[in-house]
Amino acid sequence: MLHQIEKWIDQTNIEYQEQRVSCSKFFDEFKGFYPLEFLQQSYFVIVDTIPKPNFPELRQMGLGDFIDMEVHGITYKNTYYVLPQLASDLRLHFHELVHVAQWGHLGAIPFMERYITEIQTSGYHEAPLEKMAYAFDAHFTKGGEKIDVPNYVAQKI
Repeated sequence: MLHQIEKWIDQTNIEYQEQRVSCSKFFDEFKGFYPLEFLQQSYFVIVDTIPKPNFPELRQMGLGDFIDMEVHGITYKNTYYVLPQLASDLRLHFHELVHVAQWGHLGAIPFMERYITEIQTSGYHEAPLEKMAYAFDAHFTKGGEKIDVPNYVAQKI
């Protein structure tokens, strides 16, 4: 199942490749949190509808609420998708970049295994990978001290 999802993710990222925007555009805003090299290898796409895999097997695994949940953004590997009305929301970009770092450190299959398990056992809002992203975006929004996010993620997960 996870390989089927990864194939869907890869196809989705290829489909939107021409619309990707490099996150290096956020270097000044995120300086001290995300290294330039990391931002240069991370991308976002503005979409009218957030793409999500909608396989019956995922619903059978109890993930129907997550699939149906309205979200402002979603990350697949080094690319995340945001809605047009939130395209300038730095907090959302910061949050999704935490997920890019998580995907990058864990790898696709281990990330998906962990994320799905966390959603199943703890629910979306209590899932540790989500809690980390929300804690970081709040820290950024409050003007907290600079922390190298990708390095922190690699040490903590």
